[in-house]
Amino acid sequence: MNAFASRLMLTLLLAPPAFAASTSDLSVKGSITPSACEPLISGGGVVDFGKISVGSLNADQFTALPNQSLHLSVRCEGSTFFTLNTVDNRAGTSANHDYWHGLGMTPNNEKIGGSSFHLYTPVADGVAARIINSNDGGVSWIPASQLNHLWLTAIARGSNNVPAAVQEFDAEIRLYTHIAPTERLTLLDEVPVDGHATVQLTYL
Repeated sequence: MNAFASRLMLTLLLAPPAFAASTSDLSVKGSITPSACEPLISGGGVVDFGKISVGSLNADQFTALPNQSLHLSVRCEGSTFFTLNTVDNRAGTSANHDYWHGLGMTPNNEKIGGSSFHLYTPVADGVAARIINSNDGGVSWIPASQLNHLWLTAIARGSNNVPAAVQEFDAEIRLYTHIAPTERLTLLDEVPVDGHATVQLTYL
């Protein structure tokens, strides 16, 4: 491709001048991956707490809602090195830590709470595996279970803290969800808990 581009550019440079013309660029983009992978989340990736009574929430501290679990699976055409992370589609609304996922805002622009995702019981190609995290873009890795929008998550085998190539991966996504103290919230009308995140798979 580079050789062709060079020849094409040389031809244009040597062509005799003609007349001015309007131009428009066309780009062809994409990526070639070693083998395609597809992540899937059980239940359509929906966790519904239903109606939460204000009276069941703490006034001066966070209220932990019941922990919820979903099943995450990744299926690849062949053994593939990949990482997982999330995109917080309610970015900036977490009332907890920065690496938690936001739950939206009240009509008065108050942060409703936050949700943290963790991966447990990981299995890679039928064998128990480990979850590792990197907070420096993959330069170094540590054992941890987080799945969030600030760190990278990968699968490791044995005792080595390095990403492993995997064809089939399964794990439990456990959600820890907290609602902010009600003294910080205006709850005169029904307020939706509106968390939304995307699990993203990136090839190494």
